[in-house]
Amino acid sequence: MRIPHDACVLVADGRKMLFFRNEGDANTPNLIVEDQAMQANPADRHQKTDAAGQAQSIRGGNFAQGGGSMDETDYHQQAEDRFAAEAAELLRKRALANEFEALIVVAPPKTLGEMRKHYHKTVSDRLTGELDKDLTGHPVDQIEKLISAA
Repeated sequence: MRIPHDACVLVADGRKMLFFRNEGDANTPNLIVEDQAMQANPADRHQKTDAAGQAQSIRGGNFAQGGGSMDETDYHQQAEDRFAAEAAELLRKRALANEFEALIVVAPPKTLGEMRKHYHKTVSDRLTGELDKDLTGHPVDQIEKLISAA
């Protein structure tokens, strides 16, 4: 995937986002970090105190009669989904402020899917590429190579 000169590149996962600007050209990208944000999001087991609950039918009895167990809330995933929505909101603000004409978003599939739900039309119009990989822990030169090779 070619990264146009002056394009904004967002590399994110459910806990970290990095905004880059390509100061190079499409053939030899040179990504420079413009901004970054990180969210503390402990494992789900550290965010809850109780096990899943049980529901009973008003008639009494078991699941077949209307009762049953309730799904556990995954607080860790909820926090990651909120972070992805916040990343999409930052993209909207930057797009409306004309901070970029071309955008590439790199994120793991689940995060990318959550972000897509929140893309503003202006962001979608400027989106030139997406890559469904988790690159937040990679050095910048590897990010450049992996995006260019995609």
